Amino acid sequence: MDTQEIVEKLKPYTSCDVADALIKLKVPHGGFLAGLTMWSPKRQEGPIKIVGPAHTVKYVRNNYEPETPPSGHYIDSIPKGAVLFISAPAKAINACYGGLMSTRAQYSGAVGTIVDGRLRDLQEHRDLEFPVFACDVGTTAPAEVMRISAINEPVRLNSEDQDAVIHPGDILVGDINGVVVIPRALAEKVIELIPSQVEADEKVAADIKKGRGVHAAMKEHRAGVRKP
Repeated sequence: MDTQEIVEKLKPYTSCDVADALIKLKVPHGGFLAGLTMWSPKRQEGPIKIVGPAHTVKYVRNNYEPETPPSGHYIDSIPKGAVLFISAPAKAINACYGGLMSTRAQYSGAVGTIVDGRLRDLQEHRDLEFPVFACDVGTTAPAEVMRISAINEPVRLNSEDQDAVIHPGDILVGDINGVVVIPRALAEKVIELIPSQVEADEKVAADIKKGRGVHAAMKEHRAGVRKP
C-alpha cells in the first residue's frame, strides 16, 4: 500500500482511533505526542484534521557545533501532501516557525505543520486557514538563539515524560484531540485494526443511549474486536 492510499484510508478516523490501534500494536502511549495542540485555523476548535507523511526539520542552539547546516531554505523542499514537523531545542524561548513559512508551505501543497516548540505570527496562519499545531506561541524569530541543522532526518520529541522519535515518512495525524505518529512500518496494520474497533464503539454508544450499562455494552461489542 503506497503512502497516499494509507493517508486516504486514515482520513475518516480521529487521532484517538489511531491511538487505540497503536496501543494494540504495543506502541508506547498509542503514538501520542504530548504537548502539541492546535493553534490554527482556530485554537482547539473545529473539525480540522491533518494526515500525511512527516517531513522533518531539526533546529539546534547556535553554539551546537557537530552538524553542518543544510544549504537553501527548508521551506522550499516540502513535498506536496506532507506534514511539516519542526523540532526546536528544548525550552527554547524564541519561536521557530512564522507566517511566511505557512504561506510557502500552503503554496507547496503541505497539509499542515507541527512545531515541537513555539510558533509566531499566529493571526497570519489563521488568515491562511492553514493548520498549525505547536507547544506554545512567541514573538521572536529563531536566529538569535538557534539554527537549522538537519532536514528530513529523525527527530526526537522534546519531552521529559516520553521517548518518541519522528522519522521522515512516518504518518502524522493531528486533530482537536492532539497529534499521533504512526511508524510507517505499522501503518497498514493500523488501517486493518481501526474499522472493527470504531464499529464496536459505535454499537456501545448506541446501547448506552438506550439506557444500557457501559460494562454490559462493552463486554458484548468489544469482546470480538480484531486483535493483531
